[in-house]
Amino acid sequence: MARDQVDLTSIERRDDLVHWLAQGVKPKSQFRIGTEHEKFAFTLQGHDPVPYEGPRGIRALLEGMQHLLGWEPIMEGPNIIGLFDVTGGGAISLEPGGQFELSGAQLESVHQTSSELMAHLAQVREVARPLRIGFLGIGMTPTWTRAEMPKMPKGRYKIMTAYMPKVGTLGLDMMYRTCTVQTNLDFASEADMVRKLRVSIALQPVATALFANSPFTEGKPNGYLSFRSEIWRDTDNDRAGMLPWVFEPGMGFERWVDYALDVPMYFIKRGDDYIDVAGQSFRDLLVGKLSALPGTRATISDWANHLSTIFPEVRLKRYLEMRGADSGTLPNLLAVPALWAGLLYDDASLDAAWDLVKGWSTEDRQSLRDAVPKLALAAMVRGRTVLEIAVEVLALARAGLKRRNRCDLGGKDETRYLYVLETRLDRKTAPAQELLDKFHGPWRGSVDPIYADEAY
Repeated sequence: MARDQVDLTSIERRDDLVHWLAQGVKPKSQFRIGTEHEKFAFTLQGHDPVPYEGPRGIRALLEGMQHLLGWEPIMEGPNIIGLFDVTGGGAISLEPGGQFELSGAQLESVHQTSSELMAHLAQVREVARPLRIGFLGIGMTPTWTRAEMPKMPKGRYKIMTAYMPKVGTLGLDMMYRTCTVQTNLDFASEADMVRKLRVSIALQPVATALFANSPFTEGKPNGYLSFRSEIWRDTDNDRAGMLPWVFEPGMGFERWVDYALDVPMYFIKRGDDYIDVAGQSFRDLLVGKLSALPGTRATISDWANHLSTIFPEVRLKRYLEMRGADSGTLPNLLAVPALWAGLLYDDASLDAAWDLVKGWSTEDRQSLRDAVPKLALAAMVRGRTVLEIAVEVLALARAGLKRRNRCDLGGKDETRYLYVLETRLDRKTAPAQELLDKFHGPWRGSVDPIYADEAY
């Protein structure tokens, strides 16, 4: 979760909210790829969660990263809670349980994403090694209980922690025990946004299956291949899901604004203070009638922050966020932006992807979404397995990246980042299944070897 917005421009009309979203439109020549990934920090001795405080805590890790990178600290009161590059190079932030997130820069190619991620992981290792901290990329912590998870000193998370049990049974697990990787992509017009949003929502369960990587809970198989994805089915259904109305006539920026206005708020921020308005309406804030703060009017910051607390499978801000993938190893982190850029940034592949999914009904999309956490590539939609569909989707992504023709210094294009997915489909398996094979085989019924075998 990137740092909170700071823009105190007052907004009073729904049209202002629509206009803010529409400012995301940009020419195709300015399309960029942003990649965000989360990872669990663990103690090398004992493989425990890393607390915020202490000589070997998350605070020390952030201070070490600040010293190494020269980035500006993000402070909340006396606490450092993140870092950002003032030159636009990205940011480091903390999720509620100390998950360490890189919100990457907006880059022109997956080659640049690769360089960014490799540099970041090398920098993190350099600072973490003397602190005896390691990092694991996986969709859900494989061993720790919810009670063991540390709490980061961020006001918004305190408010969310109090609110989550009121609206679902698994929201605290989402906050404290999961990690994701997402990619952020641009659109050239309102119509282009709608087309990309429809294709990416329909295919998000296919991505979930390809990257399913959360089969363990508290040291045992949990019966799912992506339990992280299952968690989202009972986190807060007012703000999550497959958004069937996106596929209805008349979809556009205005329709998204109306949806977002109906999603209950968590907080508003004034100065350094988070004010708990959980469950209240942004519509009331817009007209100065918020019951918690009568007379207070909405700002651009309030709107941007509110949009960041909506959690559907694909999220619209001034770009589109693909949110369906579990975190994983470095090749998986790079395959996510490669897959979606290949599908969405090439018109021919985007058209073909729409042809693939346009016949699916609301019920088809939802039943696929419901089946994928447990079955991954074996899930079915309209008589076909996700494995069969994924083979087609990957071929479209490959063709799109070929036509994009963004080459590195060695003359190689971006298709090489799909190789991990292509070999996965050849084996007809998901990452979680490979972890389960290790658990039942060389790991001898223990999850603990994961902290050596799968760590960054």
